[in-house]
Amino acid sequence: MILDKAKELLLVQADFGGFYNGNSAKLVLSEVSRVDGQQDVDFLIRETRLDQVFDFVMGTRFDRELADSDKNNPGGKQ
Repeated sequence: MILDKAKELLLVQADFGGFYNGNSAKLVLSEVSRVDGQQDVDFLIRETRLDQVFDFVMGTRFDRELADSDKNNPGGKQ
């Protein structure tokens, strides 16, 4: 996935907010991670304010199922 397209998709998800859009953002980030690496994932989280909108944490590894992190809860508050 081209980073510009990923950023465009993530901005749409961030604008809508909410649980389901957070999951969609995770899927986009998992594809970016697979193709471009963690550094670009962290860049997109910062650039699209996903840390503020969905509580995503830079350094979290996203795969196609869920975020791989036990110490945080990206995309949802409990």
